[in-house]
Amino acid sequence: MSKSNNLVFTIIIIISFGLWVLYASAELQRFTQPCKGDGSLDFLVLGDWGRKGEFNQSQVAYQMGKLGEKLDIDFVVSTGDNFYDNGLTSDHDPFFEESFTKIYTAKSLQKQWYTVLGNHDYRGDAEAQLSPFLRKLDSRWLCLRSFIVDAELVEMFFVDTTPFVQDYFTETEHTYDWRGINPPKAYISNLLKDVEMALKESRARWKIVIGHHAIRSIGHHGDTQELIDQLLPILQANDVDFYMNGHDHCLEHISDTKSPIQFLTSGAGSKTWRGDIHETDREGLKFYYDGQGFMSVKLTQSDARIEFYDVDGNVLHTLTSSKQLYSSY
Repeated sequence: MSKSNNLVFTIIIIISFGLWVLYASAELQRFTQPCKGDGSLDFLVLGDWGRKGEFNQSQVAYQMGKLGEKLDIDFVVSTGDNFYDNGLTSDHDPFFEESFTKIYTAKSLQKQWYTVLGNHDYRGDAEAQLSPFLRKLDSRWLCLRSFIVDAELVEMFFVDTTPFVQDYFTETEHTYDWRGINPPKAYISNLLKDVEMALKESRARWKIVIGHHAIRSIGHHGDTQELIDQLLPILQANDVDFYMNGHDHCLEHISDTKSPIQFLTSGAGSKTWRGDIHETDREGLKFYYDGQGFMSVKLTQSDARIEFYDVDGNVLHTLTSSKQLYSSY
């Protein structure tokens, strides 16, 4: 839909997990996600995974299934780089089922997967992952460039970060599928405006922003300067609690030094890079692990509990955060 079209319409989508409402407008598309009966929410966060089960992808999936059952998770978040090394060739590429459907088979993981694209996904047919045909193959799959999930006590803002990175437009080693992005300057400008407006209007108890690229990281790729310059000021000005990403193949927790934002990397869904660490800036670093694993998130009105797990299901690091509850008499 073009920016000049101010018509707002509603599409009702019926999928196996219940009734979902998609609001399509000139702004970011918005999906509703119900909480549990007690108002809490549990989900898993996984990134950089699709390798036909290799590099411990299947083992990570097994542990996710066990924990997903224990926590009775409501959905799964993928932080991108969903299919290696070069995304999908089309929406009929068997790699989709070989690396997703046939890997994440546990009953507890048969929930909605909210997914963003990573830079490796852009090296293939990026629009294939956005295709409704994939949702027919596996109704769990929901991948868009940028969108919002409204889960009552939390709003989650999924941001397409790959077009921010200038090097991808000039490198010659790989080609990228920029359909729907050009001209990138206008695309990024409009996206930042949409994200800023949505964050300002949000009245959610918790605000989480999710992108593929790290804002802060000491891993292989390090900080993403374009996001520090363009996206981070918007997050700092609008009371964002957590920024979650993949890209660096590790598990990581860094605290922002200028705001309450916690930077959380979950990019360890399969192949990881042992010992590949940037030593330059460890300010705010709380935890770093360069092996495979994933992350869990539990939210209530007053508390957040985030835990990082390794490939054997061991808890490596726990982050807790609380919000004051006010009562009137």
